[in-house]
Amino acid sequence: MNKPTVDVKKILQQDNHLVHSFANLNDLKDPDSRTVITRAEGPYVYDGAGNQYIDGIGGLWCVNVGHGRTEIADAVATQLKELDYYSTFYNLTHPLAAELSEKVTQMAPGNLNKVYFGNSGSVANDTAVRMLQHYFNRKGLPSKKRILSRVGAYHGSTYMAIAMTTPAYRDGWDSADHLVDFLSSPYPYRRPENMTVDEFSDFLIEEMVETIEKIGAENIAGFIAEPIMGAGGVIVPPEGYHRRAWEICQKYEIMSISDEVVTAFGRLGHMFASKDFFDIQPDIICSAKGLTSGYQPMSATIISDDIFDVISAPGGMFMHGMTYSGHPACCAAALANIRIIENEDICGHVRREGPKFELGLKTLETLDIVGEVRGSHFMMGIEFVKDKTSREPFEQESNIGSMVAQHAQRRGLIVRPLGSMAVLSPCLTLNAQQIDKVVSILQESIAAVSNEI
Repeated sequence: MNKPTVDVKKILQQDNHLVHSFANLNDLKDPDSRTVITRAEGPYVYDGAGNQYIDGIGGLWCVNVGHGRTEIADAVATQLKELDYYSTFYNLTHPLAAELSEKVTQMAPGNLNKVYFGNSGSVANDTAVRMLQHYFNRKGLPSKKRILSRVGAYHGSTYMAIAMTTPAYRDGWDSADHLVDFLSSPYPYRRPENMTVDEFSDFLIEEMVETIEKIGAENIAGFIAEPIMGAGGVIVPPEGYHRRAWEICQKYEIMSISDEVVTAFGRLGHMFASKDFFDIQPDIICSAKGLTSGYQPMSATIISDDIFDVISAPGGMFMHGMTYSGHPACCAAALANIRIIENEDICGHVRREGPKFELGLKTLETLDIVGEVRGSHFMMGIEFVKDKTSREPFEQESNIGSMVAQHAQRRGLIVRPLGSMAVLSPCLTLNAQQIDKVVSILQESIAAVSNEI
């Protein structure tokens, strides 16, 4: 039996004052429903009782280089001693903000040579929209305000970002709905009956064109899309979909925003997936999580020279800013994190080991309640169904994803439940032995749930 490392009871009493993110707050009134994580190392985290878990969700899609990297901790501590805080407001800057801006834009594809730093993916996406609307105002096209998004998207939880997020994530909540129009989800597993994947792709593109022409391209500022949908169900679109959608944007003079909050900095084996993985050149890339591997809260909205030239032209101020934009400690964490990714060839490791992770998880499709295993490299999802042939889903109240997650946690693996899904986004350093362990635990956990129901 493991020896407790902290006073768990006291922590849970204190935790009663904390409002948790994306949680059933009523359920969390039961202290047994909460797990106290006290430390972490490599791909593992440990709870207050000393139990070890493989961190199958990488913090929250973000701890790309693994936990406990002293290089990042030391870089942050050193920076705080040298310059604890200064802003990049007005005419002010500091060495690490300048260095990081150069580094990020050097890695970004094409003419994305300017970057605005924020503190979250939500802020990165909100910033992209504000910049685009301001860009078109300055070009004398003030009617171009609307954003095209997709059912199943997740772009954040601030007022604008949640408006661009699939409606399922904001039931009972308000947002800037009047600025967003939704296209169908590029969800091949749930495509209409009697439609091939190629026909489904054609349908999606035709719908996009019809929507643009109905609204009027003169009223649309941008189209925002995750390369692979994350919290909307790890949805990989049909092959060629992103390229075709990008070409439509080019034709109708609609800006392309690639939400790489999850996929950037190695998760798919590239620093940025838009160009290298999906063959598109967006006008804006939004990133966050993997930028610092979660060691500090930071995001980056990377914009094209064209956008910057317009918003920086004489005759106006750039009236957008955050107190913590380009925070010195965050910049130190990001630079140290990027050095690790480059020096240890973590992208190469993902390209080598990611397909093994996919293949291992694909073996779970033989289980009775597994409808589909999908994703790419270290970004994977498992969808559970009542009937494999008809793809009939479980009722929402069945909580199948949570049941699997609970069984997995008891066996030493943390996965993220999403309705009738279990999602995995582990640290990118996972080795072959750890991959096998993840697959083994999931095999046992899913079989146990199948027997229960």
